[in-house]
Amino acid sequence: MPPLSDVFIILAVNFALCVAGFLVLWRVGVAIRDVSFIDAVWGLGMGGLALVTYLQAHGAEPRKLLLLAICGAWSVRLGLHLLWRWRAHGPDRRYVRMMQKAEAERGWGFGQATLRLVFALQAPLMWTVALPVQLGQMSNTPTAIGWLGWTGALVALAGILFESIGDAQITRFKRDPANQGKVLETGLWRYTRHPNYFGDIVTWVGLWLIAAETPLGFWAIPGPALLIFLLTRWSGGVTYERRLTKSRPGYDDYQRRTSSLIPWPPKRAQADGV
Repeated sequence: MPPLSDVFIILAVNFALCVAGFLVLWRVGVAIRDVSFIDAVWGLGMGGLALVTYLQAHGAEPRKLLLLAICGAWSVRLGLHLLWRWRAHGPDRRYVRMMQKAEAERGWGFGQATLRLVFALQAPLMWTVALPVQLGQMSNTPTAIGWLGWTGALVALAGILFESIGDAQITRFKRDPANQGKVLETGLWRYTRHPNYFGDIVTWVGLWLIAAETPLGFWAIPGPALLIFLLTRWSGGVTYERRLTKSRPGYDDYQRRTSSLIPWPPKRAQADGV
């Protein structure tokens, strides 16, 4: 186990980089009057944290490379996908409504609203979620990757594949004008309403398993725990589905028969009057 002073220094440097990066991005968002790119930054930023940790830490090289490679693959895929979505579809309506509400109800300008409501929490949240790829790279024992680490790698890769398929299916569905206003109920979306969120969670549980093979990496468990909370109870499916039940006919029926997160066969529709 590395000296605690080294651990604290690396974590502090990483946190400072997060804060500085989000302050710069906040100014960019104010300049272009749009903060929708923040979702893509989450993916790319956690890959960046894995990289800067790799450059600072002196842990076992095989584990460092494994964590960096898997996190990097997840980071680049998700980040580029969300950047493309932002450029293709324009400002995210969630953030537009959030800024309008802050101005109307609280009298905040765009800069103040985006700093308080969007950017202020980004650094601590990202830093915490990325703990597995930070702490997992700092221990030099055990030097070889064992069964738990390889299991974690398979779990993480399965998560990346799952959310990649889900994103491809919803993108193809939305490209067809005939599907406007309809609900995607085939493919992975038949078994879970959020294959992308499920894939994210599985990926980071897998990365935690790789890290947990080391004494220090085990304590990174707040990372995936926070991600699960964020996607299921705060900024993920809760706000997204509230809008869809109002704007998309049939979504409430889809919601009743389809698992929210964990893939599961859909419930059978009940007959009228039963």
